[in-house]
Amino acid sequence: MHLIMITPAKPDSKAGNRATAERWKGLLETAGHSVELVNEYQGQPCEAFVALHAWRSVGAIRRFREAWPEKPLIVALTGTDIYRHQHEYPADTLYSMAEADALIGLHDLIANDIPARFADKLITLHQSADGPESFPAPKHDRNNAGFNVCVIGHLREEKDSLRAAFAARLLPADSEIRIVSAGKPHNQEWQRKAEQEVAENPRFQWLGELEQAATRQLMADSEVMVISSVMEGGANVVSEACRVGLPVIASKIPGNVGLLGEDYAGYFPVGDERALAEVLYRAEQNAEFLTTLKRQAGQLSGRFLPAKEQASLEQALQLAMQHCSRRR
Repeated sequence: MHLIMITPAKPDSKAGNRATAERWKGLLETAGHSVELVNEYQGQPCEAFVALHAWRSVGAIRRFREAWPEKPLIVALTGTDIYRHQHEYPADTLYSMAEADALIGLHDLIANDIPARFADKLITLHQSADGPESFPAPKHDRNNAGFNVCVIGHLREEKDSLRAAFAARLLPADSEIRIVSAGKPHNQEWQRKAEQEVAENPRFQWLGELEQAATRQLMADSEVMVISSVMEGGANVVSEACRVGLPVIASKIPGNVGLLGEDYAGYFPVGDERALAEVLYRAEQNAEFLTTLKRQAGQLSGRFLPAKEQASLEQALQLAMQHCSRRR
């Protein structure tokens, strides 16, 4: 099939949604489809249309539906679609969901957080990641380099990006934990916040936005990853961590629980730096607890394989075509 896929993220963007779009393009082309990846849509023909973001892509979705009312439409739901935009901008966001012939959700609990009338066209897709063979060896001897904790992602409100840094301020004096953050600030205010935290917090280092190779090296050099988001649609960085056996300490929100499972041992209450400090210190000081987290992350690795993500994309295409044929 000839597909058009739209994402608001520009080609030079390192945003997660651009990475998702590029990865899906590759997986779909490997499966034999041709994929045109665009930032804007003016009604050009295709056999199916894939939109990343229900709300941000609503203009393109309207144009596609007006130009090609009988063609299949797939809409991928992001965290902001589900946990913000469907409440703040319900008309546009729910329009996109309603017009879609298939919806893609990125974690197992999505069905609980969207209108029940859309459940029959929801496909759960777990974003994939490369395995340990694509990651470098640690650059340092971990026995002599303290306890590095990485935080990876753009610095913005939804990610609660400095929560691990705030938690590090509360650690006992004997802790050797260091928080290393990598990500582009969302705006000048986040730039200022990060720079202030670096100046005031000796346990915090901010590396700015990194290329993929440097990000992978940071993960290889870390004992634990923190994902402290207040909302997530299903973060690909969790997939990456699990694929290489890097333990995750995560805020207990649907987007994280829907990837890691209810019985995962490394949760903390969202926004609670004191609880996060306690979990971090336990991971540093209690080898058995850290081993449990590593084991659980490793056991989850198999759900984030590229072949499974490719199969989910094909499933979404098939569902969209079936739903579309019933509308005709």
